[in-house]
Amino acid sequence: MAASKPTGKRAPATTSADRDSRGQGDELHQLAGGAHPVLTSNQGIPVADNQNSLRQGPRGPTLLEDFLLREKITHFDHERIPERIVHARGSAAHGFFELTRSLGKVTRAKILTEVGVKTPVFTRFSTVAGGAGSVDTPRDVRGFAVKFYTREGNWDLVGNNIPVFFIQDAIKFPDLIHAVKMEPDRAFPQAASAHDTFWDFVSLMPESMHMIMWAMSDRTIPRSLRTIEGFGIHSFRLLDEEGNSTFVKFHWRPKLGLQSTVWDEALKLQAADNDFHRRDLFEAIQRGDFPEWELAVQLFTEEQADGFPFDHLDPTKIIPESLVPLQVIGRMVLDRWPDNFFAETEQVAFCPANVPPGIDFSNDPLLQGRLFSYLDTQLIRLGGPNFNQIPINAPKCPFANHQRDGHMQMQVPKGRVAYDPSSLQEDSPRETPTGFRSHASADDGRKGRTRAESFADHYSQARMFFRSLEKPEQAHLASALVFELSKVETEKVRVRTVSHLRNIDEGLAKRVADGLALGTLPAPAPTATPAQDLPAAPEVRVIGRNKPLLQGRCIGILFDEGSDARVIANLRKSAEKAGASVKLVAPKIGGATLSDGKTQAADGQLAGTPSVVFDAVAVVLSADAGKALAKEAAAVGFVSDAWAHLKAIASDEGAQALLKAARVGNDAGTVEAEDSKAFLAAAATRQWAREPKLRLLA
Repeated sequence: MAASKPTGKRAPATTSADRDSRGQGDELHQLAGGAHPVLTSNQGIPVADNQNSLRQGPRGPTLLEDFLLREKITHFDHERIPERIVHARGSAAHGFFELTRSLGKVTRAKILTEVGVKTPVFTRFSTVAGGAGSVDTPRDVRGFAVKFYTREGNWDLVGNNIPVFFIQDAIKFPDLIHAVKMEPDRAFPQAASAHDTFWDFVSLMPESMHMIMWAMSDRTIPRSLRTIEGFGIHSFRLLDEEGNSTFVKFHWRPKLGLQSTVWDEALKLQAADNDFHRRDLFEAIQRGDFPEWELAVQLFTEEQADGFPFDHLDPTKIIPESLVPLQVIGRMVLDRWPDNFFAETEQVAFCPANVPPGIDFSNDPLLQGRLFSYLDTQLIRLGGPNFNQIPINAPKCPFANHQRDGHMQMQVPKGRVAYDPSSLQEDSPRETPTGFRSHASADDGRKGRTRAESFADHYSQARMFFRSLEKPEQAHLASALVFELSKVETEKVRVRTVSHLRNIDEGLAKRVADGLALGTLPAPAPTATPAQDLPAAPEVRVIGRNKPLLQGRCIGILFDEGSDARVIANLRKSAEKAGASVKLVAPKIGGATLSDGKTQAADGQLAGTPSVVFDAVAVVLSADAGKALAKEAAAVGFVSDAWAHLKAIASDEGAQALLKAARVGNDAGTVEAEDSKAFLAAAATRQWAREPKLRLLA
């Protein structure tokens, strides 16, 4: 007799929606019933709670015995080989970290106490959603991972350019990434969140709403990797010699300030240069314009944390700087490109569990899962347990232990002892009282899959973020939501998302609903904790925090036959003196003969070097060239895009025919090419006052 076809276990035939519930943290629990089978482990064991890891108390540490968490994350970690599941598209560089202010009063970690010591680092930046072959410039979170090769072992500070995350518990990470990745039945879209599965997931996870505000803001379409902030995201602990604990959050602040693109520019950058951010980082290092960041910390005690109007162990929350100011303690400079992309950038393995003595972990439930997941991922991605011996991963201080054999073993251990304790070998490694120790915290809660009630406020900081933005940034965020949700085919998902926006800001909800042509506003999403009006946090803005510097910016000069050699030379000299890099663009890569009779080579050909790759442009043309290029689509697009993307434009008399064809208007950002001083002042920023004249925003 043929074997019967196996079927999943099913709950009684009731409507699951009638039995859905919410936990203490206001998280949604969807229950089996009707057509929805019981969720089980790979061994068929029914799962009672798929939203929370097993913890020792609601705010306690995650327990190793949680086999459901380990199975779920282990399977997820091994889904892709050899490419990273997330952060596959990355660029990296070598450099150093120099401590400028000691934290010796609160930690014994030498990396944070020895002022003036330069510690080697390797820093990798990455997008999250796309594969290794995707592009640099989609709307996406950017990974910001730093490996410090300290004298006490490697320290990996692994975070993002956004200080919060989508989820509160690591057990949800596989679900999040499955939702944002290409839809499995059609394998698209690549490197994009504008699709049904992502918005279905986050619209059912109100804890994601704060991160959604950041993700839809200009933070996720950066101008350069050199102009993004970095965050450790979680609360960590610093421990002094006596084991006393101080909580810490880590912040990287770019020397060049924050800079973003506008959405249309980001889209066109994908076509202009798939490697735009990677090339920008490479060229900056090659010309000696080394990217630099300050490392700043927020330090606070357990008692201070108890007084916060939120739970600092919740990774969907920030600690506003008005509450705990930042203290700058050091700087990081990236000054050397990898010798080999695969050997270093691709094979580097980060893990937040890599910390030296004096740094320890908090009970943040997302961090607790990451401590396991990263190591587990490397085991399959890099071929086995000896990936730490790959040069880019190996500590630069001495290291020794009793671990032996395994795939890709590169060392040749000597002696007969590979265990501890032992008495047969005089030089076998032994433990030391000065080694890593964990904080002796007292977590006296009951073991269970529970979430702290203090995690239940999902909207207050999302409201704070939106209302802290400048008006143009608010319009960009609303327009981003309209764009993303317009790509969602399922109406109920669009409606459900707008219902969450009503809890964040009524005006934002109306703008998005109008952009989607919703007939009526849906009722606000139910919530256990209504949003509170918190003080503004100006540190979340991009506009106003970009420094009016030419350093790190790139200026493009369009020229052709007969262009004024003196004007070009003056613009170039002035821009380079101010710290900008300059590239010359002509219809032909061989360049053209200038007004002085000399041939000037071009750095880029017009058809392949659009203005989107520059921060500002100058157009210096003879009258004949201006008239000819007014009929050339690439030239018209070069100027019209610069105008549309709010960039400064310098031009001479001969260029006016081209500017007229491109419908360029007059404002503070359009100046005479002869006036290099005015041009450089305008080139140091965007012309935000121009935007309302150019495009309809939500």
